[in-house]
Amino acid sequence: MLNKLLDNSFFRFILVGILNTLLSFMVMLILYNFLHFGYWSSSAVAYILGSILSFWLNKSYTFRNNDSVVYTLLRFSINIVICYSIAFGIAKPTVHGFFNLAGTHHENQIIENIALFLGMCLFTVLNYFGQRLFVFGKNNNSPKGKMPE
Repeated sequence: MLNKLLDNSFFRFILVGILNTLLSFMVMLILYNFLHFGYWSSSAVAYILGSILSFWLNKSYTFRNNDSVVYTLLRFSINIVICYSIAFGIAKPTVHGFFNLAGTHHENQIIENIALFLGMCLFTVLNYFGQRLFVFGKNNNSPKGKMPE
């Protein structure tokens, strides 16, 4: 079963993910470190922008999906919200617990940068399986042609 999940779409997903990760991580770090957005707002804005790019590239290139745009966008949005909430909800307390520091602002900023990176890694893994199985899966009973593009 793992071989079926890690087919050519996995490698296309990784290529799209590299591009998307570079964009998202740059936006996240700029918002957090230079524009002084908080942890949640900087990661949320970066993931909203990255998700727009990701949807179009993964629908057309990675999974070559022909289902209704409206239908897949709804499923994609649900997947992103769930993956984001789980990944970043786990990352911040995990990193803070691991370092267990209540230090200076500079130390907290470093810790939260590490949490942002961990959240991004967790999100990537969860997101691939969510997109592969839930969003763009071949047998997800989508209403092809029944919803407007």
